Formats: sequence, structure tokens, C-alpha cells
Amino acid sequence: MLILAVTLTAGALDSLLFGSSGWLLGLAYVAVCFHASVRVRSTDLAAAPISGPICFAIALFFFGRAAGQGWGGHVIGLAESLALDAGWLFAGTGLSVVIAVARHFSLTRARRKGAQ
Repeated sequence: MLILAVTLTAGALDSLLFGSSGWLLGLAYVAVCFHASVRVRSTDLAAAPISGPICFAIALFFFGRAAGQGWGGHVIGLAESLALDAGWLFAGTGLSVVIAVARHFSLTRARRKGAQ
């Protein structure tokens, strides 16, 4: 919920201030991916890298570029926005994956040490 709220808010601000999705949404997405990956419960580590891109796509659907009228224009605009903002998407998702994997191995090592 945090990732969705932050990305939608950043997308709305970016759209309001600059006219379309851009660096504000991208920076907020990377920051919230970092925060979510660090703060997620250990049992939900797999959800952190998965939920971020979904929320980013939802924010781009509502506040990204529109290629025409109606739903078809929004879907085409979403594809265009995902292509143009792929750097932010990969950066936030990659950061989230690296943190989740590091936390998983750290927790596994701690459990093994505790079992000995």
C-alpha cells in the first residue's frame, strides 16, 4: 500500500507540475522501492520486488503520457511511458531485488548459526 500511495502521489505531482511522468516519479519510485525492501517482513521478502513494478505501471497508467482518447489511448500511452521510463523501472526493481536477496541470505545465515 505504501508503494502504491507514494507512486500515485508522485505521479500526480509530476503530472501537475511538469505535465507528464518524469524524474519526480522516477526518484520517488526508487526511494520507495528501497524503503519497502528494507522494511518488509522477512516472510514477505518476495513481495517487495514484485509489488514495485505493478504500482509503477498503475501510476503511469493514470498519470503517464496519453496517446489518444479513451482506454485504448491510455493503454498505448502506458506502453510508451513504460518504454521511456524503463530506466527508473529497472533501477528501482533492481535495487529492490538486490536488497531482498541480501536480506534473505543474511536471515538464512543467522538461522543456521542459531541452529548450531
